Amino acid sequence: MTDGVELGRITCPSGELVLIDGGYLRLWSGDRAPEAERPADFPAAVDLEIVGPDAVMAARTFGRQTGTMLFDIPVDRVAEITGSFAEHCAARGRDASLRLLDRQVPHRERVRAALARGDRRLSVNGVPVVVMNGLVTDRPSPVVGIPGDDGGWLRIRVEVRPGRAAYWKDAGFLGVDHARFAVADADALNSWVHSRSLDGLADVVFWGPGAEEVGGEPVDEDSFGRLDLPVEEAAALARDLDGRGIEADFRPHSHHWRVMEDVRDSADEAATIEVGGASVLFAMTSADDGFFPVHAEYAENGDLLAIQITISEE
Repeated sequence: MTDGVELGRITCPSGELVLIDGGYLRLWSGDRAPEAERPADFPAAVDLEIVGPDAVMAARTFGRQTGTMLFDIPVDRVAEITGSFAEHCAARGRDASLRLLDRQVPHRERVRAALARGDRRLSVNGVPVVVMNGLVTDRPSPVVGIPGDDGGWLRIRVEVRPGRAAYWKDAGFLGVDHARFAVADADALNSWVHSRSLDGLADVVFWGPGAEEVGGEPVDEDSFGRLDLPVEEAAALARDLDGRGIEADFRPHSHHWRVMEDVRDSADEAATIEVGGASVLFAMTSADDGFFPVHAEYAENGDLLAIQITISEE
């Protein structure tokens, strides 16, 4: 194993792994319809397929997403994208067009299709996600952080098999908007519950001017909380605090809440949770948000040895 700090161990019974912004798992549909899982604050969207004799080449030169699918196109932008694609094809003599799908493609199907065509890049509502196959299925894989001189991570690696890498392959970028990412078995995410309370309870954490007068217990040196409230009572409190100009975070007791509780308590800002028969790891990036390059390392016989996320080029 590479020298560093072990952040936890993941398991991958399906052999197919997803690396995604942990906050954006609230959009993940698993094997369900994405439109049924979409939060109210995200615009309605559709999926478009590039079809025709020149579909593959037209998709490649259009360059919006990988493969011949355009996922999660906001409904109010369909006409614009369709017109832009038609102009693109006309200018290059491509015989291809866009077809509107009757339903959106579930995220689990997107992973399976991407890997079947040898692609490691995926887009979820415009956010770059990395998918990988070739994971070991019969034992845990350590996830290791390589620290830099500034106390943050230089690299975070999923150590799949021991051995010396003969070559590596670019896997694109992992897009992060919530300063955290998840490393998860693709099938396990079918069972992920991000925003719904699993026990009917929720926490409200608040901070800033006036927060101390609200009451509650200290959560850390800067914030306070009212914990283990019935969900409706907690939601009402969060709305009331927001109306009074007090910063508040409504935290239902979901899988996301459970693992983030452990992440916040961890010296390395990382933790694992058992979901859907697999160990899923969450870790803070240590570098806030950004686009982090990912590559996969392989043995001479083609076995996957490691997956590396580069956090800093220091």
